[in-house]
Parts: sequence; structure tokens; C-alpha cells
Amino acid sequence: MKRREEPGVDADTLAVKVSGLKKKYPRAADYAVGGISFEVRRGEIVGLLGHNGAGKSTTLKCLTGMLPYKEGEITVFGAPVKGDATAAKMHFGFVTDDHAVFSKMTGLEYIAFMADIYGVPGDVREERLAELQKCFNLGDKIGALISSYSHGMKQKICMMGSLIHEPALWILDEPMLGLDPTTMNAVSEFMRAYAEKGGAVLFSTHNLDAVRRICDRAIVIRGGLIEADMSVRGIGDGELLERFFLRGGEAEE
Repeated sequence: MKRREEPGVDADTLAVKVSGLKKKYPRAADYAVGGISFEVRRGEIVGLLGHNGAGKSTTLKCLTGMLPYKEGEITVFGAPVKGDATAAKMHFGFVTDDHAVFSKMTGLEYIAFMADIYGVPGDVREERLAELQKCFNLGDKIGALISSYSHGMKQKICMMGSLIHEPALWILDEPMLGLDPTTMNAVSEFMRAYAEKGGAVLFSTHNLDAVRRICDRAIVIRGGLIEADMSVRGIGDGELLERFFLRGGEAEE
């Protein structure tokens, strides 16, 4: 497939580059993220895999500019997150783990709001919304107040809002939580098609099965440090990945 085009983004540029990132919360004795480095390229689906508290969400929130950090560097398509966050943010869509959204808006109002933020023309947003509805299938409920949505429906509308500007990078924090099996499969297929068109996907999870089914690479993080960065497609049924993850990185190569 033809790579997706985006103004100011070179097709060969790294989507994400994280170098020596460290993050410590106020009054905390230890670093939540203790000095990690990794890259994500266009056309890749990368899973940041780790148990709860491993540092996955902290890493993504630093990457997206939600959390400040003093040590390390992060760039998104070459734009530094620290110092030029607005330029970096124009290249990605982010779905948080708490489904933060304006509950007094209808689904359609929220999508229109997100499209306005990113300057998506009216005719283009209608076309994109129709495409997103095929995947996330909110049906008539897209016209209802978000406050009336179930957990899974809020997850869907957040995903749709994060994609309305067709970003070159899609970042998600625990995206499969609360989704029914049919929607999980639709989201997985959407991710694959998105990457095939030249987009990059980075998501955090503690779900091994999701990583095995969807990802090209898995970055295993534990205690704020990266223990492994491995190709998922190159390890067959993922047995090595499972042993590594469940046994604390002691599995033999």
C-alpha cells in the first residue's frame, strides 16, 4: 500500500525516538522510569509490554507531553517533545487509559471538537468519520451524550477522536480494556491496515495475547527499565516472549 502522506513528515523519518528517558515523581524514592531508550519506525506496531506499575503509562505520558521530564530526550518525527510539544503533538493521536473526554458533549460534538483542534476541513472530517464508524460502530449512539456511554463506548469515541485528523502516529494506553471481542478484533485489523499504509502504532499493555496477535515488536519493561526489545513475528508462537515476560526476563534466547 501507498504510505500515508503528512505535511512536514518524511516517510523515512523515525516516528518516535526516546533516548535516556528518566522520570521520578515528587516525593518518590525511586524512578518510575529509570533511563530507557527505544525507537518506533513508520509501518510498525510496537507493544510496550509490562505488568501494572512497570512504567508503561509514565513513558507514554512523557512521550505525549502530558508529564514533564528533566532527563532524556524524546522526538516525534524529529520534533522534540521537550521545548516544541505543539509541533510534536500535531503528528500523533493519543488514547489515555482513563478515557478522558467531555461527557456533556454528544459523540458527534466531541468528534467535531477534535477535528476543529487539528484543523480538519468539514468535507474531510465527514469522510473520515464514516470510515471510523465502520470500525468502531457506534451507530446512532454517536448522537447521544457521552455521559450515557458504557465504558467500552467511551473507549471507542476516544479512539475515533484521536484518529479524526489521520495522524502518522497512533499512541494508546491499554487500548483493549473494556472492549468486547468483536470490537477488539476490529481495532486489531484497523491497526494492521494503519501500519500497512505507513502509520506507526505504539501501545502499552499487560496482555500477552494482544501483543502476539497484533505487534511486530515487543518492548518488555519492568521496574522502569527495558529488559528486552524483540521481534514478535520472529519468535513463532510467542513462547519465548511469554517465558521472558512471566519469569522476569530469565528465559534463555
